[in-house]
Amino acid sequence: MPDVSRRVLVLEEDYGLRTSLRLVLEQDGYTVVEAADAMTALALVRAEHVDVMLVDLMLGGLDGFTFIRSARPDATAPIIVISARDAARDVVTALEAGADDYIRKPFDVAEVQARLRAALRRPAIAAHEAPDAGSAVVLDSRYGPLVFDPVAATLRRGEEEVHLTYTEFKLLHTLTENAGKVMARGSLLSQVWTDGHFGDERIVDVHIRRLRTKIEQDPGAPALVLTIRGLGYRLDPQ
Repeated sequence: MPDVSRRVLVLEEDYGLRTSLRLVLEQDGYTVVEAADAMTALALVRAEHVDVMLVDLMLGGLDGFTFIRSARPDATAPIIVISARDAARDVVTALEAGADDYIRKPFDVAEVQARLRAALRRPAIAAHEAPDAGSAVVLDSRYGPLVFDPVAATLRRGEEEVHLTYTEFKLLHTLTENAGKVMARGSLLSQVWTDGHFGDERIVDVHIRRLRTKIEQDPGAPALVLTIRGLGYRLDPQ
């Protein structure tokens, strides 16, 4: 059973669906906080600790994309989108905004429960996924330096910690373990999105772009994570 201390934010405009999700999640043992609009949800995120967010995109006022962009700088909690918008561009836009996962409506409650368990399990198991204690890696000695520690699940540039979502952590960890090797998109997809994915390799490209904004001095001309045309990506520590 989930830890009752786990707090789930449900941002859903539809009262019936929001209530149904709350009842199911409370039955599972979660503490649920609700919001029908993005402004209320932002206030909750900034005032209270939440462990994971379930976010609809189609909202009155500020939409879900705007909420994600606004909430992400203040929140490290995983964000799972639940939306009837199923076009590939909507999925990509949500992920680029800072979402970690995407569930299409109509959905099976069991899928939401499984994705939620996976999202909450990730931070707890992150250190156990790293094989060797003391295995911090200098990714870039020129600036900072930029140091990735998979055991502590941290990325630091000098004394400043760089926030990574769990997906970004897992992606960087996989690239670091295979530094100097070309990783095909399909291989990254299967190794990073082990809890399920959308069957579209473009999700890898989206998260690579997000990762580059955090580790590259010039994300438009990357020096660490290189695109190998027609093959995939390669991490080249500097």
